[in-house]
Amino acid sequence: MTIDSELLARVQFAFTVSFHIIFPTMSIGLAAFLAIVEGLWLKTKDPLYLQIYRFWLGIFAMGFGVGVVTGIVLSFEFGLGFARFGQMAGPAIGPMIALEVLTSFFLEAGFLGIMLFGLNRVGPRLHFFATCMVALGTVLSASWILSANSWMQSPDGVSIENGRVVVTDWIRVIVNPSWLYRLPHMLAAAYITGSFLIGGVGAWYLLRGEHLEFGRRTVSLGTAFAAVLIACQVFLGDILYGKMLELQPSKMQAAEGFWEKKSESPAPYYWIIVPDQAKQRNRFALGIPYLGSIWLTHSLNGQVEGLSNTPVERQPYMGIVFYGFRVMYGTAILMFGIAVASLWLRYLGGLYTTRWFLWALVAMTPSGIFATLAGWYVAETGRQPWVIWGILRTADAVSPVPANVLLSTMIAFVCIYALFMAAFLVFTARFIRRGPKHAPEYAEPTGSLKRALSPAVMNTVPAE
Repeated sequence: MTIDSELLARVQFAFTVSFHIIFPTMSIGLAAFLAIVEGLWLKTKDPLYLQIYRFWLGIFAMGFGVGVVTGIVLSFEFGLGFARFGQMAGPAIGPMIALEVLTSFFLEAGFLGIMLFGLNRVGPRLHFFATCMVALGTVLSASWILSANSWMQSPDGVSIENGRVVVTDWIRVIVNPSWLYRLPHMLAAAYITGSFLIGGVGAWYLLRGEHLEFGRRTVSLGTAFAAVLIACQVFLGDILYGKMLELQPSKMQAAEGFWEKKSESPAPYYWIIVPDQAKQRNRFALGIPYLGSIWLTHSLNGQVEGLSNTPVERQPYMGIVFYGFRVMYGTAILMFGIAVASLWLRYLGGLYTTRWFLWALVAMTPSGIFATLAGWYVAETGRQPWVIWGILRTADAVSPVPANVLLSTMIAFVCIYALFMAAFLVFTARFIRRGPKHAPEYAEPTGSLKRALSPAVMNTVPAE
C-alpha cells in the first residue's frame, strides 16, 4: 500500500497543533483568572482568594510547561514538513514568530519564576505585578500567533517576486484584514475555557461536600465570568462570521452545508448532512426551517450562498468543515444555556445547592477545550486547499520527505504526547483530590518528573 506523504505531513501537523493548542488556551484563561483573584486578595485581604490563587497556580504551571514544550515542535515542523512554505513565506512569518519569542515568551519567562516561587519573598504587590505580566505575556503570545495565522488566512502587505514573499508594508502584514476580528474571538474562547474549568472543579467539591467555601467562591466566579464572556462571544462570533464570509466565502459556505448557488427561501439551518463532494449535493440533510435565513441573513426570507459558487478545485471538504462548525456551535449553545441557568439560580439563591446544575457544570468542565479545537479545525480545514489563501496551495508547500520518515515521526509524536497528556491529567487529578487546603505556598522542587508524579510526593500534605 502506497502512503501519501502530503496526507501524512498534514495529519502530523494537525495532531501536534491540536495537542498544543489545548494548553495555551488553558494558560491564557487561567493566567487572567489568577491575576484577578490575586488582585481581589490584595484589595479584600480575604484569605480564601489566596487559597484559590495557590490552588490554580499549580495547575497553571503544569499546563504552561507542557504548552511551551509542545509549541517548540511546531516551529521545527514548518521546516521539516512544509519546507516550501518556509522558503516562500519565511520573510513574513519568520519575524512574527521571532517577535512572539522576544516579547511575550521572554516576558512570561522573566516573571514566571517570581509568580511560582516569590509569593513569600518579594512582597505581595511585586508578586501581583509579576502575575499581571505573565497574564499580559499570554495575551501578547496569542496576538503574535494569531497575527501570523490570520495573515495566512487573509494575506496582505506583500508582493510575490521570484516565487517568494516580499514584505511591502509590515503594518498591513501584522494588522491584516482578519486579525482584528479573530484575536478577540480567540481570547474570549480562552477566557471562557478557563471559566468553565474553574467552575467545574468548584462544582465537583460542592457535590462531594468538601471544601465548601472554596467550591462556592469558585463556582460563583467561574459562572459569573462565563455569563459575561458568553454574551460577548455571541457578538464577536457573529461579527467574525460576517468578515470571514467576505474574505473566505468557501469556508463559510462549507460550514453551512449548502451546495446551491442560492439556497431556497426561506433557508433552513442544517444540523445533519451527508455531503457528496463529487456530485456537489447532499445525500441527506436535516435542519430547522426558517432558522438559516434568520440566523445567517438576519431576515425571514434571506437566501444563503452555497459551495457551488466556488470552483471545485478550490473547495474545502464540506463534511469536515460543517461538522467542526456544528461541534463548536453546539457546544457554545450548551455553554450559553449553563450561563443563563447560573444567572437564574443565582437570583433564586440555588446556585450552590441545585445538584442537576452542579452535575451539568462538572460535565461542561472541558467544554471550552472541545469548542476551541472544533473552531480551530473549521479555520484550518476551511482554508483548504490553500496554506496561504490565494497564494500557495498546501500540496505545493509540503517538503519532499519520504513517507516512511513522516510515519515514524508521527508514531513517535503520538507516543510522546500521550505521555505528556497522561502526566498532566494524573498531576491535575491528584492535585484536585488533595484539595485547596493542601495546595503548597510555592512550587515545590521534587528532583525529577518520575518523583514529581509519584504517589509519595503527590499525596504528601504540606505542613500547616
